[in-house]
Amino acid sequence: MNEKLEASAKQYDSIAQELVKAADHYRTAARHFRNQEIPRGSAHAYAGLGHINKAELLIKSESIKHAENSEP
Repeated sequence: MNEKLEASAKQYDSIAQELVKAADHYRTAARHFRNQEIPRGSAHAYAGLGHINKAELLIKSESIKHAENSEP
């Protein structure tokens, strides 16, 4: 496989992993809120957002690479 394509594939794998981690944190947050553990639930919700932000940065990086190799 082409090196650039393999790098992109790895980047998309990383994005998916970050989003899975975010989903896990939101499930944990929901459980804590159901148990009226507000600070713990909030902490997990905030951590989930961190994983989404990381995924977004990876997506932006990949889109920049795509733009650099694209003809208008």
